[in-house]
Amino acid sequence: MKPDLFQAPDYYLLDDLLTEEHKLVRDSARAWVKREVSPIIEDYAQRAEFPKQIIKGLGEIGGFGPYIPEEYGGAGLDQISYGLIMQEIERGDSGVRSTSSVQSSLVMYPIWKFGTEEQRMKYLPKLATGEFMGCFGLTEPDYGSNPSGMVTNFKDMGDHYLLNGAKMWISNAPFADIAVVWAKNEEGRIHGLIVERGMEGFTTPETHNKWSLRASATGELIFDNVKVPKENLLPGKSGLGAPMMCLDSARYGIAWGAIGAAMDCYDTALRYAKERIQFDKPIAATQLQQKKLAEMITEITKAQLLTWRLGVLRNEGKATTAQISMAKRNNVDMAINIAREARQILGGMGITGEYSIMRHSMNLESVITYEGTHDIHLLITGADITGMPAFK
Repeated sequence: MKPDLFQAPDYYLLDDLLTEEHKLVRDSARAWVKREVSPIIEDYAQRAEFPKQIIKGLGEIGGFGPYIPEEYGGAGLDQISYGLIMQEIERGDSGVRSTSSVQSSLVMYPIWKFGTEEQRMKYLPKLATGEFMGCFGLTEPDYGSNPSGMVTNFKDMGDHYLLNGAKMWISNAPFADIAVVWAKNEEGRIHGLIVERGMEGFTTPETHNKWSLRASATGELIFDNVKVPKENLLPGKSGLGAPMMCLDSARYGIAWGAIGAAMDCYDTALRYAKERIQFDKPIAATQLQQKKLAEMITEITKAQLLTWRLGVLRNEGKATTAQISMAKRNNVDMAINIAREARQILGGMGITGEYSIMRHSMNLESVITYEGTHDIHLLITGADITGMPAFK
């Protein structure tokens, strides 16, 4: 088991832009990842298993709903703190960050923003500690980039709703205690419903044979005449805009998280290049390797500046969906390219589980697709700057 020697790059001294609280939150998360995630994650990824024993620790470092107010069990932190936590967790593994950001932005966020006070008090404190785990049901077998076409639906049966349909590619589904599910009512309007494990007709089969996010649990949500109590409807907002608000929060977290994966690949490649001797000198002393490393740190620095500014805008309530899309698309693309270049610096060693790079590279192949594909985010920016949607 190799020690975690990670040193975070900060080429433009961005720490000077952070408050002492920001740095304390980040450093606590970083230390936890080094202690609890790095030593075990390669083994769990090889076995395609989520390490459930880390759930309690994720809650303790603020990995679940850090911006949720303290009255509901959250830490009451700002958006930059949330981003820094996601950065550090994804530095450890994208799948672990997926577990964290789904719980935060796709389960706790809608209950906080759209739920009743009774729903907030019932679910949020337990979700904040990890006593309850949740998942988010939007994507369907036939409707991914076009979620408005969903067929999952519910009918008013008088004293309850009857829910039918299916969702897929759902992080946390196999072990989630609750699911925030988006479905159409009889008028075709999209609403959020809280579905609890144990409700008759609700099953969560696991998705196997993944080459990506192997240390994350992925599954389906199947609803076969599930009776959902009426008090489990999220009344605060309906329409597609409701789940899109959740995805804004989650995509913002991804923009930060991808930087963590890129930083880990860069740091690994830099250290290796300094130690690997070929033709009587370290390969770091050659022009081609320096080109790779210099381009990596440049792209990481640009992404750090982009995302810090986005965090300021989020704190001020000014960040737009299109701005979040730009950061998600740019930063994940940056990270996946750095992973590929870093793998080349390590040569054959880069494909082994002795180093994190190939795992990051495989994980990022999912991150570049989920919560809005690379191309869809491009079109969001295009529509924003031209005023002409080109999605179909």
